[in-house]
Amino acid sequence: MASSKNPDSLNKKPSPLEISGSSSETRPAGKRALLIGVIYKSEHKLKGTINDVKSIREFLILNCGFKEDNILVLTDQEIEPELIPTKEKHPGIPGMAREGLSGSQPDFDGDERDGISETICPVDFMTEGMIVDNDINSAIVWPLKNGVTLHAIVDACHSGTVLDLEHVYNRQENKWEDNSPPSGNARKHSDGGLAISLSACLDNQVAADTTAFTEKTMNGAMTYLLIKFLKKYQGLTYGDLLDLMHEELEKVNESRCFCREIFKKFMKRMLLQRPQISASKPFDVYKEHLIL
Repeated sequence: MASSKNPDSLNKKPSPLEISGSSSETRPAGKRALLIGVIYKSEHKLKGTINDVKSIREFLILNCGFKEDNILVLTDQEIEPELIPTKEKHPGIPGMAREGLSGSQPDFDGDERDGISETICPVDFMTEGMIVDNDINSAIVWPLKNGVTLHAIVDACHSGTVLDLEHVYNRQENKWEDNSPPSGNARKHSDGGLAISLSACLDNQVAADTTAFTEKTMNGAMTYLLIKFLKKYQGLTYGDLLDLMHEELEKVNESRCFCREIFKKFMKRMLLQRPQISASKPFDVYKEHLIL
């Protein structure tokens, strides 16, 4: 049932946000999801974010056993203020997220190995500023208790380590790399739970909204491929999924490169992004199955 104030709302009543004040003892256990999509009604406007949120929501309900009333959707197309993803909103529901714009800024705390902090842009980032990876980590990684798993699907630019998790998987060398804070002063780990982030690209890359896969509908490349392969193949491991997404992106780039004679023209149309996995604890990505 949609919100009475907005018949096009993707949230049921009551939404998880309305009951989030209840204690963990009274809150029902099970799968919960937070989905965020921002169009940005300005010169920064994106076209695929809401499509991605709708696709992920449908996939979770039809294929992953999520209940509608356990999925909270925040977008800038919602009417009710509490459902608009402004900077003051904190993502406190373990689940999945799809954002919009993101960026980076210098790290002034000495806890980033590359000296750069990744950021997410809320609806009001032009006036209120961006959400820094340290704050994302403390909001949704720190509270994770033993036995709880968080999957964060971040289809945004510069999103490789946007959750500031301590281990980043190097696909080329098939090993986990240390991403712990070099200063030793910052807490980046959970409270016993497991956080896994599937990011659209590396920290130094941008993610694309594209019609490359549908020819009509604009989607985030990683979100579209994630849903496609999880539907097509049963029992995928994290490594399998990562390989399939990389291979599909390579195919698209090769076909577009072949059709363009001048390098400068096709560069803007290529999907120059490499999905990445990071985690709070290392695991065998080719043995562990992705279960949402």
